[in-house]
Amino acid sequence: MNFKSNIIMTGELTVKKLVGDELISEIHIPNLVVAAGKAHIAKRIGTNTEDIMTHMGVGSGLAVSAASDLTLATQLDRVELTSATINAASVTYTAVFLPGIASGAITEAGIFNNSVGGTMLCRTTFPVITKGAGETVAISWTVTVG
Repeated sequence: MNFKSNIIMTGELTVKKLVGDELISEIHIPNLVVAAGKAHIAKRIGTNTEDIMTHMGVGSGLAVSAASDLTLATQLDRVELTSATINAASVTYTAVFLPGIASGAITEAGIFNNSVGGTMLCRTTFPVITKGAGETVAISWTVTVG
């Protein structure tokens, strides 16, 4: 008997811009799980020697996301994840870019397993979010294996 399984990885990013506790804007964007991210997952399953995802970066790059991407096009900043929650076949990564961090035109984001360099799991681009020095951007990123 032959069994066939096609595993597909998908994701969605939710970006919220806040001033204090007031929500200014919110957008939802599909994302790309890059080839290096898929290889990372396979290594974690097979050997458990790969570092877990710990950081999220944002940047101002405009290059379209590609499976061959290894980093953001133009990184502004990278912060430690505030949480990584597993629910069935999904994991949701959350990060907060507080006032004074990553200010400017944000157009891309990525998830990494290190504060500098490391392996990138996902990358996506989106319409510009202008983050003022006194504003906060909170990002929730769900990756689903299905």
